[in-house]
Amino acid sequence: MFVDKAVNERKSVWLPPLRTPAPSHLRLFCFPYAGGSASAFARWPDLLPATVDVRPVQLPGRWNRMREAPFTRFEDALRVLAQVLPPFFDRPFAFFGHSMGALLAFEMARYLQREGLPQPLHLFVSGRRAPHMPDTDLLPAGLNDQEFNERLRELNGTPNEVLRNPELMSLLLPTIRADFDVCRSHEYVPGPPLACPLTVFGGIDDIESAEDRLEAWDMHTTGPRMLFKFPGDHFYLHSAEASLLRVLGASLRSLTMDEAQALGQAQGSGLRA
Repeated sequence: MFVDKAVNERKSVWLPPLRTPAPSHLRLFCFPYAGGSASAFARWPDLLPATVDVRPVQLPGRWNRMREAPFTRFEDALRVLAQVLPPFFDRPFAFFGHSMGALLAFEMARYLQREGLPQPLHLFVSGRRAPHMPDTDLLPAGLNDQEFNERLRELNGTPNEVLRNPELMSLLLPTIRADFDVCRSHEYVPGPPLACPLTVFGGIDDIESAEDRLEAWDMHTTGPRMLFKFPGDHFYLHSAEASLLRVLGASLRSLTMDEAQALGQAQGSGLRA
């Protein structure tokens, strides 16, 4: 795949560290929901094991990248992420994605598998029906700003003080609209299932997390599968953040222990040889 030089030179903009990197055994890439940014994961380094290097994906068009044009096509976002992420695969890693981010994490994992590149040790997807299921609940294209704002209010992911601020919304709306365009442009292509373990998360009151929609993820991996639901709506990952991160942290802690054990066995084999 062609690698864009400008993208390569600005990798740290795409994956900002949330704290001074400490020695870590595992890197967790976090893919945001529509309209979300790296700040959605700001507390995670303090609530997850210290051995985990949390790296949120900062897409263009938000916060410190507000002046950059956001993606409007899913395939363009995936193509650029396929250039940005691999240099950070210098240690074992896992993917977490919520809503739009779940699609990005899933398709990124499939791309790595197709290309024979390093695979995530675990894929965590959240607040998203299985990718082969048509998304009938996306905000339709063509809504005017007032209609769009009302639908955002219903989703409960944008603070009311932001929705009531016309100047701020005028800055945010183009990116949020573009993210919904990204989701609408995703086309699922059948292919071999992933081999890594898959954990699916959802909010109890989120229609997107209806049991059949989450259980349908099972067909997308041959590895172990787990499903957890938490109190809350589509944005339960904020309202039930502590509960979510207790479960996520336990899984990540188990991964780092498995990796350390595997490394010890490999080193022991080398010494005996």
